[in-house]
Amino acid sequence: MKAHTHETQSTITPEKALTFLKDGNQRFVNNLKANRDLLEQVNATREGQWPFAVVLSCIDSRTSAELIFDQGLGDVFSIRIAGNFVNQDILGSMEFGCNVAGSKLVVVLGHTKCGALKGGLDAAQIQGMGMDNLNHLINHFDPIINEIIEEGEERSSKNGALLERLNQQNVKSAIEDIRTQSSTLKKLEDEGKIKIVGANYNVETGAVTWL
Repeated sequence: MKAHTHETQSTITPEKALTFLKDGNQRFVNNLKANRDLLEQVNATREGQWPFAVVLSCIDSRTSAELIFDQGLGDVFSIRIAGNFVNQDILGSMEFGCNVAGSKLVVVLGHTKCGALKGGLDAAQIQGMGMDNLNHLINHFDPIINEIIEEGEERSSKNGALLERLNQQNVKSAIEDIRTQSSTLKKLEDEGKIKIVGANYNVETGAVTWL
């Protein structure tokens, strides 16, 4: 498989971009990598890049988008932050990826057993460790936790059911933030030029499910 060019990128629809990722994850799960000459892709992309998708995922070492979707150099813009949430800088990166560089798909990719979300659930213990910036990060999840936790339910990373509900809701919340905080991306989606979708990666099986 060769790297995308401006011409091939222009023929990709948002639906086709999503299919590329779905097919890639199926190859990954089945341990069947596409045949790529990565050095050739280095040469092909040295003058420019035309990725078809922007993927926002967690920094978790098990969730590299290029690997789990079996994509090559120049295929995806990969944005990574613990807990896969959005802020103004990340939104700016997405706007560049779609409105300037021509990507057709935005994926918010959560994953099972997310350490950042566990930290959000265990915030009371972590805040006593003196890591100010980490405390700031995990506080992003408080509004979602307060929204989904049931009366009398244990707020703890050991509560697997709550952790998975938080994972799913965190992805949905990020998608909503993209639409409400970026008029650029919302307009592109409304015009059918891009899709904004959510997904969840299972660290035990390697499979991605689409929300």
